[in-house]
Amino acid sequence: MWQNGKYRATRENEKYMNGFISCDWGSTSLRLRWVDTDKQSVLAEIVCVQGISTTFTLWKQGGRGEENRFPFYLSILKNQIDILEKKSGLSLKNKPLVISGMASSNIGMIELPYKELPFNVDGSDLYVKKIGASDEFMHEIILISGVKTASDVMRGEETQLAGCRKVNGKEEQIFIFPGTHSKHILIKENQAIDFKTYMTGEFFSLLSKNSILTGNLEESDSNLEGEILENFEEGVANSIKHNLLHASFLARTNGLFNRNTNKGNYYWLSGLLIGTELKELFQNRKPVTLVCSEPLSNLYIAAFHKLGIEGIQFQDSVEATINGQCNIYKNHDPVT
Repeated sequence: MWQNGKYRATRENEKYMNGFISCDWGSTSLRLRWVDTDKQSVLAEIVCVQGISTTFTLWKQGGRGEENRFPFYLSILKNQIDILEKKSGLSLKNKPLVISGMASSNIGMIELPYKELPFNVDGSDLYVKKIGASDEFMHEIILISGVKTASDVMRGEETQLAGCRKVNGKEEQIFIFPGTHSKHILIKENQAIDFKTYMTGEFFSLLSKNSILTGNLEESDSNLEGEILENFEEGVANSIKHNLLHASFLARTNGLFNRNTNKGNYYWLSGLLIGTELKELFQNRKPVTLVCSEPLSNLYIAAFHKLGIEGIQFQDSVEATINGQCNIYKNHDPVT
């Protein structure tokens, strides 16, 4: 039951509750959720900045041997699960832990091999490692690996794809997962057959924080409307008209010549980079599904509209992650 904004378990509902701890462990953040599989709902959630990159750096700086790597990562998880347990008001002892993202990478807790394309969009043939519970860590772990092509890799989006609603039919479709390294996954007949990575988010971070453009940009959480929307759309339009390396410098002259405010310029640069990512879809008029959450969804939808690409389907990335992990947890026969 809910009490004062928190879920409080009675002895009766705690005894019969089925679920798992969902872990989305990316490069820059760690997100844990307690998922009730009977109700397909999230009962509690926490997020911290203890991403895989930070965790790996701390492990290396500590001078610990390779044999201590896995226990070190488990200690991070244990601390965060304790916080989740307090927030939920539930005992999470012995509950399974499903992990997707960068935890299975070469800077993660255990490196798992990539699944090579193609793979089934329901996640049934992804590589998964099952690690039994112990006295030190009382949770069975289901660790999901990533996918590779001959020249590209991803970890995390394959799990989200497994949790997406698919459009029926045999035609090719594109699923777009925006982020630091956006993924465009091509699927056909219930299989993912190709994908590409776009460093959109990382390029924006580098240009806005560590370049000559920094002085002409001001980070903003303004609503995407009015003048801010016009600045964003102008950036999208410039992605079509100009080479990216030239157009990026216009964010400098926009400020020097007082064409945009620094906040407007921030959105102008965002529009330029998102437009550069999406403009290939002009030549590739396949059905598109956008998988993300606000505020990114607002930016991408506005960019699609400016580019004249209509009929975009939308799915929430949080829902996709949880559904994907749930599907893999319920249906996959892990490789140990």
